[in-house]
Amino acid sequence: MKNAITGEIFDIKKFAIHDGPGIRTTVFFKGCPLSCWWCHNPEGLSRDTHRLYRPERCVGCRECLAACAYGAIQDFEGRLRWTAADCRYCRSCADICPTEAVEFIGKSMTVDEVLTEISKDALFYDQSRGGVTFSGGEPLMQPGFLMQLLDACGERGFHRTVDTSGHVDTDLLLDAAACTDLFLYDVKHMDSEKHLRYTGVSNDKILNNLKQLSRRGSRIIIRLPVIPGINADEENVDRTGVLAASLTGVIGINLLPYHRAAEAKYRNLGLKNKAADVQRPSADVIESVARQLASYDLEVKIGG
Repeated sequence: MKNAITGEIFDIKKFAIHDGPGIRTTVFFKGCPLSCWWCHNPEGLSRDTHRLYRPERCVGCRECLAACAYGAIQDFEGRLRWTAADCRYCRSCADICPTEAVEFIGKSMTVDEVLTEISKDALFYDQSRGGVTFSGGEPLMQPGFLMQLLDACGERGFHRTVDTSGHVDTDLLLDAAACTDLFLYDVKHMDSEKHLRYTGVSNDKILNNLKQLSRRGSRIIIRLPVIPGINADEENVDRTGVLAASLTGVIGINLLPYHRAAEAKYRNLGLKNKAADVQRPSADVIESVARQLASYDLEVKIGG
């Protein structure tokens, strides 16, 4: 079957209003080539399924212990312990948990299954001039799956947005551009060494790909996270503004103020939060960054 190809998804968010124009459905792909300190979707970093445990919801019923057929959950001195190496990710513990203290994040879905979810909101797309956004993670890490979804959404007349880190193969990116109406393009830092420090990769490929999209004539909104002590300084903001203003097709910049809403995710996933000591930007900092970028005749939006 044409649409039998599967991909790894960790969420499908309905009625999204910050991932492109209008009311949208945002499909979150698992897997990302970056490891940003401030990532607010750490469950999307790996292609692997994650087991999330919320200890505050556990009532000690021990149903999960009885349900696990592989010995991945054991009683250790009166406390339950999960061993990842023994887990088969069968989800039996999550299925039986009465308080949803356990959740498995990541699901294989076919193109048709994702389209079914997207199509349920078609009426809202028409009324709000919205559509579908493919995000992550990095959607271009699953290129075959993404391309089929883009083609199928195009056939249905849905507006298509791709949210990308830009750290992808240039040919794949340009292939996707042929069936993408708008790119949300992350520019996290203009300094290559600092970009490497805070994201795990240099920005050379990212900036080159941004320029390639511009030359092609793609519509682009640059997304800039605003993170005090990392990239909110005047020099970095100035360099970002110079670049954005020089590129055909850049229709605006969205500022994404750093927040700490993902702290519980890191804790419950057992992952290290590298930005644990980073402070949220003040309103004055955000307004200053916005004014500086607007001075380059750029349309600047806070959020989205």
